[in-house]
Amino acid sequence: MQDFLLSIYPWLKIGHVIFMVFWLAGLFMLPRQCIYMLDHEPGSAGEAKWAERMGKLRKIILTPSLIIVWVLGISIAIAIGAFSQGWLHAKLALVLGLTGYHGWLVGQTKKMARGERPLTEKHLRMIGEVPGFLLVLIVALVYLKPF
Repeated sequence: MQDFLLSIYPWLKIGHVIFMVFWLAGLFMLPRQCIYMLDHEPGSAGEAKWAERMGKLRKIILTPSLIIVWVLGISIAIAIGAFSQGWLHAKLALVLGLTGYHGWLVGQTKKMARGERPLTEKHLRMIGEVPGFLLVLIVALVYLKPF
């Protein structure tokens, strides 16, 4: 299996990076869409429209990208035998954190679609920075492999 994965390694990497970009783009967009939804009263047509948009973003981009990123990332780690390397352990911890953030954010958007307002605009703006911060750390680990 490792030999096969190594033979397609460049394609695994290409796919991993492409779907990581899709996933992160969606994670940047979702809090912004929540902010737009705050301008609409619960139960209004405007709220319903933003709830539909957020649902599509989750179902069409975010969740499929998340799954593909994990599958390709694990395949890459197997191909290059990286599971014994400390940088990969740190990266996996950060990606697990990003996955948890994704799940938490999806939960918040579903609450908002039901008319709840669990987060303020200020909170949404602050949490919208989380993916960018984690992205910087993850990319640094992958390229520098400090340990």
